[in-house]
Amino acid sequence: MSILLKNAIYIDWKTLEFRNTNIQVEKGISGKIKFIDNINNINNTDQTIDCRGKLVTKSFAVGHHHVYSALARGMGAPKKNPENFYEILQYIWWTLDKCLDKDMIEASALTTAMACAKAGSTFVIDHHASPNFIEGSLDIIAKAFDKVGISHLLCYEITDRDGLDKAEKGISETENYLKSNQGLVGLHASFTVGDETMIKAADLMSKYNSGFHIHVAEDLYDQRHCQDNYNKRVIERLNDYGVLDSSKTILGHCLHIDDNERSIIKNSKSFVVQNMESNLNNKVGYFNAKGLGDNILLGTDGMHSDMLQSAKAAFFVGQGFDTIDYPSAYDRFRKVHDYIEINKFDGDGENNLVILDYDSPTEINQNNFLGHFIFGINSNHINDVISNGKIIVKDRKIQNVNESEILAFSKEQSLRLWKKNASLNQDKRQKEKEKGENETITLFFFKSPFLLLSLYFKLFS
Repeated sequence: MSILLKNAIYIDWKTLEFRNTNIQVEKGISGKIKFIDNINNINNTDQTIDCRGKLVTKSFAVGHHHVYSALARGMGAPKKNPENFYEILQYIWWTLDKCLDKDMIEASALTTAMACAKAGSTFVIDHHASPNFIEGSLDIIAKAFDKVGISHLLCYEITDRDGLDKAEKGISETENYLKSNQGLVGLHASFTVGDETMIKAADLMSKYNSGFHIHVAEDLYDQRHCQDNYNKRVIERLNDYGVLDSSKTILGHCLHIDDNERSIIKNSKSFVVQNMESNLNNKVGYFNAKGLGDNILLGTDGMHSDMLQSAKAAFFVGQGFDTIDYPSAYDRFRKVHDYIEINKFDGDGENNLVILDYDSPTEINQNNFLGHFIFGINSNHINDVISNGKIIVKDRKIQNVNESEILAFSKEQSLRLWKKNASLNQDKRQKEKEKGENETITLFFFKSPFLLLSLYFKLFS
């Protein structure tokens, strides 16, 4: 069976060519689309959408997401105000991810999948962390995405920061998932992954013909740590393990890299993913594509699920810091499809489409489309979304799951998370306070004999 989109204005996502046509959309992971002039010749159609006055084009994809951050919106501030990027991780994200359990992960995944769908994305590349609920976490996310109708490429964030036993569990979760699913080998960042874990992860990448998905030089701390501990820079370290030899490897952020690292990336098969709004929020710096080549994706880094918004942020902020223009902004927005196709991942075929109800006050055509892309088209113009030939958003409403029930469930889980997170933060602050007091007492007793001796000589000399 198939879907008929009649009276459509189809925009070829590669050439931006406009075409007035009717479109037959096949169902299935390998489904095709067919342009038909006479709709009387169409057979096996079970659904019809009148697209008169609307634009139809390929749906979108997220190059880097964090499902685990979905329930953080509105959460109270940590007990200690972070003073740098490392403390943002320590007091916010590394506290929050430790609180996640099965229900919280499921709620996070369902709400993220719905948000992506309503923003026009039918494929998501996610980077997950839940140190106290590792085993089976990727399956929970995958099932939630499947329910909504979103294709996915998942990984678990392997790291030594919670101990080598947790790192080993992350490796096991990754291997168990890769045995029967398309996915990547996820690592947090160089500064939380020692050589032993890096070797195991690289071996896993080779064994399953996969690639790394890792944060790279998001903050200067990552580079300083690498130089202090390994006497090399982050990209050089990863390159030594063969990580950049895989076209499946995704390097997140890449803000604080030098010319040599840029050259290594450009001459490699790997892809870089830019996350402008997250970088602004964390005050870590500005992305610049100079010398990196063309393999640049866009992501949201868990800030939201709206790729159109990410593209606009990359363009506008990049005017002062980057080599970005209209064509390159659109190219980065769409490069994720090349990444998926090159690596033969399933779920991003031509039968993944968005229908835009774009009420432009001016003419839109092939020649000026990029101006509309930057200054006009927003996610609120997305009327319908088709994923693998199935309608998952119709008239701006999610179709495969009960959105109201899921949002109610997610609110319950967010309250649980916030309470648990606040308690964990309080315990952490108390331990730090006690540690500080003990150090002060130790320091006093260590110094006090010398202070008394000094006072004696002053009084009696």
